Amino acid sequence: MAQEVRGVVAPGKNEAVRLETILVPDPGPGEAVVKIQACGVCHTDLHYKQGGINDDFPFLLGHEAAGVVESVGEGVTDVAPGDFVVLNWRAVCGSCRACLRGRPQYCFNTHNAQQKMTLKDGTELTPALGIGAFADKTLVAAGQCTKVDPAVSPAVAGLLGCGVMAGIGAAINTGQVGRGDSVAVIGCGGVGDAAVVGARLAGAARIIAVDIDDRKLATARTMGATHTVNSRTTDPVEAVRELTGGFGADVVIDAVGRPETYRQAFYARDLAGTVVLVGVPTPEMTLELPLLDVFGRGGALKSSWYGDCLPSRDFPMLIDLHQQGRIDLGAFVTETIGIDDVERAFDRMHAGDVLRSVVVL
Repeated sequence: MAQEVRGVVAPGKNEAVRLETILVPDPGPGEAVVKIQACGVCHTDLHYKQGGINDDFPFLLGHEAAGVVESVGEGVTDVAPGDFVVLNWRAVCGSCRACLRGRPQYCFNTHNAQQKMTLKDGTELTPALGIGAFADKTLVAAGQCTKVDPAVSPAVAGLLGCGVMAGIGAAINTGQVGRGDSVAVIGCGGVGDAAVVGARLAGAARIIAVDIDDRKLATARTMGATHTVNSRTTDPVEAVRELTGGFGADVVIDAVGRPETYRQAFYARDLAGTVVLVGVPTPEMTLELPLLDVFGRGGALKSSWYGDCLPSRDFPMLIDLHQQGRIDLGAFVTETIGIDDVERAFDRMHAGDVLRSVVVL
């Protein structure tokens, strides 16, 4: 029997979100119902609200979440009621060409729950990234649930569900930052700062944080940046080159996702260096680069989806590192808020006042 719970819904493009009563069905085969304990307010949710992802309104927002499995459907064996889990938006299928080649982190057939959550009038909701976790409970594919140590705070654990994992993974998994490397990170919000943390964890010798906001640059230093560049007043390409002996950084991570920042990343890297795009562009954006420069500079131009992570491998590992004191995931939590404060949290995010507002239920 479907349960009535509260959920934050984006009804239409750029409309204010609403706290609505939503219906969560009992889990079907391969599905799970999760009682949400905490969910971060991620920029991707704002993209959904603004129509920057698609126009499948109304959206049930929220995806960066942790909670406890309440019930599971037929055939579910990997998780059970009572398990503390972080939700992920890439449930690995195990049978596509990527999985069969031993590269499940690139799974081409990730899946979500088959049933739909709805409003009370029967209107079907589109859950953000197949999760929809600004809600008391949500329905997901069981493969979207990753068990982690229940001793960690839900507000901290949930951050691995998107932004923090995306940034750390962009440095370690996609960029393959190595000991002694120089790294530049363009854009020092939650994802960019996580990339700084990842670069430090990987042993980078020089980590250059680039942003237009001095407040964000100051925070990036606390996360491990060795140098900062305010690109509002300084040419970031020239600054990065100057800080790397005139050559450019070994790895440059674009955590903004705009054509102008991507060009900066492209020209701020060393010859044969790597550019990693982890910031999410919007559909209308286009990029133009001289093809001769693409050829002549060599190296690699990579996109990082979800930090090229494998949740079953990476989430427990990062939780362990946090508990050992080797990384501080709690530093990303600027504030905890109620479920009715999401609209205000979007305003604070847009103003650059927070790394993460986290809804605690």
